[in-house]
Amino acid sequence: MGLQQSHLIVPAWPAPAHIKALITTRNGGVSSGAYASLNLGMHVGDETAAVEENRRRLSAMLPRAPMWLQQVHGTQVLCADDPAHIVVNTTVTADAVRTTLIDQPCAVMMADCLPVLFCDDAGAEVAAAHAGWRGLCAGVLENTVAAMSARPASLMAYLGPAIGPAQFEVGSEVRDAFLAIEDCAAAAFTPQETAGKYVANIYLLARQRLARAGVSRVYGGDYCTVSDAARFFSYRRDGSTGRMAALIWRSARLC
Repeated sequence: MGLQQSHLIVPAWPAPAHIKALITTRNGGVSSGAYASLNLGMHVGDETAAVEENRRRLSAMLPRAPMWLQQVHGTQVLCADDPAHIVVNTTVTADAVRTTLIDQPCAVMMADCLPVLFCDDAGAEVAAAHAGWRGLCAGVLENTVAAMSARPASLMAYLGPAIGPAQFEVGSEVRDAFLAIEDCAAAAFTPQETAGKYVANIYLLARQRLARAGVSRVYGGDYCTVSDAARFFSYRRDGSTGRMAALIWRSARLC
């Protein structure tokens, strides 16, 4: 049995009809052990043949296979409109990707870090960003918004599954890094009993940074990868684990 629609999350947001998006879960693949079962990451120690089959199953749900990024928790945004970059078996170092092409999936991988999908009201361009706390703090979402040709006010964003606000314990250095940029970030950190420890709400931090970039329509943000072991991979929970993907594309079809 291959990958089923029930194994996927379809974002609930008011994107134009020809904008298609999906997010994989850990289910529907062939990997085993710590990587069971739809691991899409080649870099995590899983068997290459299993990952290739998992990616083949995902690609069967898409207009074409996505180009996978080599994510480094940075702020680089790749423009996939350049034909030189549309090489399925070649990875490019970046933590976000945008395109205006038809049927070209933009994809990011995650296992606790926050995936953010973007489109404009006209559905003329789409983007996907990988936002761990380092990239989020450094401005990967602002860079993605700036890389899009549409005005920020005409963009909408969807926050995919990430580590939830009750699970993301961080040190004071993480809080200090965000507060150095804007004071309102304090609302996203709840002190713990251990001195210098907080739980961080990455969803709220992302909403704040998107608002700072001029994007006010933000959807999603209601999952926790750590708490739902049956559905999601989680690096924080398991250490050795697989990777999921969030994808978005402009379709030539309206349904």
